[in-house]
Amino acid sequence: MSKSLSAPTADADPEDHARLTIDLSALSDNWRLMARKSGTARTAAVLKADAYGTGLEPAARTFHAAGARDFFVATPAEGGRLRPIVPDARIFVLSGMWAGSERLFFEYDLVPVIASEEQLAVFMAALSEGADHPCALHVDTGMNRLGLTVADAVALAGDPARPASFSPVLLMSHLACADDPLNAMNRMQLDRFRAARKAYDGIEASLANSAGIFLGEDFHFDLTRPGIALYGGAAVNGMPNPMTPVVKAEARVLQVRHARAGETVSYGAAALLARDSRIAVAAIGYADGYLRSLSGAGVPLRQTGLSGASGYLHGRPVPLIGRVTMDLTHFDVTDLPEGAVKAGDFIELFGPNMPIETVARAGGTIDYVLLTGLGRRYGRHYVEKQR
Repeated sequence: MSKSLSAPTADADPEDHARLTIDLSALSDNWRLMARKSGTARTAAVLKADAYGTGLEPAARTFHAAGARDFFVATPAEGGRLRPIVPDARIFVLSGMWAGSERLFFEYDLVPVIASEEQLAVFMAALSEGADHPCALHVDTGMNRLGLTVADAVALAGDPARPASFSPVLLMSHLACADDPLNAMNRMQLDRFRAARKAYDGIEASLANSAGIFLGEDFHFDLTRPGIALYGGAAVNGMPNPMTPVVKAEARVLQVRHARAGETVSYGAAALLARDSRIAVAAIGYADGYLRSLSGAGVPLRQTGLSGASGYLHGRPVPLIGRVTMDLTHFDVTDLPEGAVKAGDFIELFGPNMPIETVARAGGTIDYVLLTGLGRRYGRHYVEKQR
C-alpha cells in the first residue's frame, strides 16, 4: 500500500496496522550531500533491494530529479523495473550476466558488471550474436566476494586475443572496511585498485561506496556509489551520522494492558515484571522485519547483558519488554502518564526520534538489515517536506 502525500499527516490510515513515512526530500538532501562530498567525481545512486526498502520507483524518480544519472541495481530484473523510470540513465547490474539473462540486458539497455571469466564468456557469446554492448569490469581487491583478481584483470587488458568488442566503460571494486577509516585494508585495496586501473587507462573507475566517500578524494576516482547513506543510514562507525533520516517506521497500539508485579510477559515467560506495569501491545513483529533479536528478554543476545530495543511514544523512549513475536510486540509504557497511551496510538520503531542505527545495534545487527527487511504489511506514505 503506497500513498503520495505533499506533507506529513498526523492521522493514520485506518487500514494501517503499521506505517512507513518516507521523506523524499530527505532522499534528495542525502544524495546532494554525497555529491558534494564526492568532489569532482560523479555520484550514482544504489537502488538494490527495492531502494533499501523505500520503494524503487519513488526513490529513483527522486534521485534522478536531484541529478543522478548513474544507478546500480543487484539483478537484471531490478534493472528492467528501473529503466522506464530513468530512460536517459546508465543502469549497472552488479550481479553481472549469466546464461539465460542476456535478453534482459539488451531489451532494457542494462550494463552488466562482469565479475568472472565465466561471466565474460557469457557476455562475449551474447555479443557475437548481436551489436556491441557496454559492460563494466569488477576487480576484487581483497574482499573475496565478486570480481577478477587484479592479476587476471591486468592479464586480460594486455591479452592480444581479447576481442575488440570487449571495451568496458567502467572499472570498479568494492571496499571491505571503509566503515572503519583507520583500517589498513582501505589503503591496501586502494593501492591494488590503482594497479588494475593502470591497465585500463582511459576508462572510468569507481571504488567508493557510502563509507568510501568519507575516506576522501583518493578514493573517489570518477564515480562514487553511495547506498546506505542515501537512505539515512550510518555509513561510518564511531562518528556522528550526518545523513537526514528518511524512513520513520511506526506500529499501531492495539491494546494497553495492566499487569502486576510478579507476572510475566510474552513467550517463554522470559520477562518477569518487577513492578505493576502498563504494557502497550503493538501490531508489529518479525513478519514485518522487526527482528526477534530486538526482544527485551528471552533471546540469546540478551544473555550478553545488553538491553533490547526501545520505541518512542508521546515524547519519550519506551522499552521493549519480552519477546518480539510474529505479529505483536510489547512496550513498557508505565513511566508515561496514566491514560496517555490509548489503543490506536502509533509507536515510533525507528526514525527521527529513535535512530535506526541505535535500534539495529540493540538487535545485534546493522541498519541495512532493518531497512531491506521491511515487510509488505506496512502502509507506505511518501512525503515531501519544505526545507
